[in-house]
Amino acid sequence: MEELDRIDKNILRHLQKDGRLTNADLAERVNVSPATCHRRTQRLFDQGFIQGVHAQINPEPVGLGNLVMVGVVLDRSTPESFAAFEDAIMAIPDVLGCNLVAGDFDYLLSVRARDIAGFNALLGKKLLTLPGVRQTRTFFVMKEVKNNEPLPF
Repeated sequence: MEELDRIDKNILRHLQKDGRLTNADLAERVNVSPATCHRRTQRLFDQGFIQGVHAQINPEPVGLGNLVMVGVVLDRSTPESFAAFEDAIMAIPDVLGCNLVAGDFDYLLSVRARDIAGFNALLGKKLLTLPGVRQTRTFFVMKEVKNNEPLPF
């Protein structure tokens, strides 16, 4: 994987802010030709620096305004139990994020729910039945102060 130079970082900064920029607009902002910009942007995709471009949907108007963080403790800390849990969590679309963490929990999940009843159903019917789950702790987010910010490089 190649090192990122000033132009590559500039391209990434601008695309983080607005993934809908045309190649011509992006080239103008980073002060290179459109052909150079296209070649560099394609290389950033090919080398995995850019994982994708997508719309960021406002969760409130689509009925998913409740953000819930769930700490999960597994009954065993083995590679097999982690793998079984991770495989199973991938099949639950309500879980937007799943991170293996150090500390009081094994995993920290980010979940979007319509309401408390909807989350409670998800917890009882899906999350608590996942392989190896011994305990969960639920945190309803009262206010999102900072979320999905651009990477600081």
